[in-house]
Amino acid sequence: MMIRSLCRPLERCFGRIAGGGSGVGGDGLLWHTDLRPHASGDFSIAVVQANSNLEDQSQVLTSPSATYVGVYDGHGGPEASRFVNKHLFPFMQKFASEQGGMSVDVIKKAFNATEEEFCHLVKRSLPIKPQIAAVGSCCLVGAITNGVLYIANLGDSRVVLGRKVYDDKKKPVVAERLSTDHNVAVEEVRKEVEALHPDDSHIVIYNRGVWRIKGIIQVSRSIGDVYLKKPEFNRDPLFQQFGSPVPLKRAVMTAEPAILIRKLRPQDMFLIFASDGLWEQLSDETAVEIVFKNPRAGIAKRLVRAAIQEAAKKREMRYDDIKKIDRGVRRHFHDDITVVVVFLDHEKMSSEKKKKKGMGCTTAPVDIFSLNAEEDMLHS
Repeated sequence: MMIRSLCRPLERCFGRIAGGGSGVGGDGLLWHTDLRPHASGDFSIAVVQANSNLEDQSQVLTSPSATYVGVYDGHGGPEASRFVNKHLFPFMQKFASEQGGMSVDVIKKAFNATEEEFCHLVKRSLPIKPQIAAVGSCCLVGAITNGVLYIANLGDSRVVLGRKVYDDKKKPVVAERLSTDHNVAVEEVRKEVEALHPDDSHIVIYNRGVWRIKGIIQVSRSIGDVYLKKPEFNRDPLFQQFGSPVPLKRAVMTAEPAILIRKLRPQDMFLIFASDGLWEQLSDETAVEIVFKNPRAGIAKRLVRAAIQEAAKKREMRYDDIKKIDRGVRRHFHDDITVVVVFLDHEKMSSEKKKKKGMGCTTAPVDIFSLNAEEDMLHS
């Protein structure tokens, strides 16, 4: 079972980190935890592996005054998502401590510092592993503190809110998407990329039914993908031996996160954070309905299974048939899928407002739960 405690800087600061424990289970290539507490409710996590190397990573940090959620969907390999899993939360903690609490500036600094550190790792690793310059990760983060929700994302992982509707008996809950999919399949994103590159008529190419930046990648924002951000990597002889990179005049991707701030309201019931492997199979509305109509315990696993059942149905297969397919081959049927469901209990949230703001170093315990983090393949 791929479970590990992480983030040593936080351990030095807070003195206690937990991972695994009771309520963790496995089902073939599916790992899950049914239900664990956080400052303002409960959360549930599940992940299913489809790739030869698991490229999804996820983590939940809980303290008496804040809850952090991270979903990192890697591409080109697992190195970038594992790196983010190890470094992003410590950077957020560091900057929040320095600035006295969570803010847009704290989030931007943490994303930027993570991107810069990964770029340094790529430069150091290039002589032994040139392909790492082509590895990247989508990055979705949520932070709940003092009754306020912060969402930051790069790429096409997504967070959807389940919101109660009091005056509609036929539809008691609605789905509200809180993040933007940075994927050029979305017309608005495609136009954004084209507007940033008016002198390049081939910045986005439609090929075999899919839009891709330079014919290579669908997402427009990420951590990593260094060769699409720093032209000097395309010119490096070591990287040129790895493949046939497209010559660039300037960066065609960015690590600048889109950030949303929302004051949580009594009708806000739960949040579904998930990699795009879930949303390729289930609509926002279907996912919210599943969470609303079923018990809390094991709800993330239920969403993952619903997505796999949809993938099986598309191939006229049964769920049990797809479950028998080995990782790697299984990627032809569905992607790695990570789901974190965070329930919002507003009575608990109100009491937390009275506690100390932010996430500075205190004697209060902080737990980081990470269901699927593996050791980094390269030392960092």
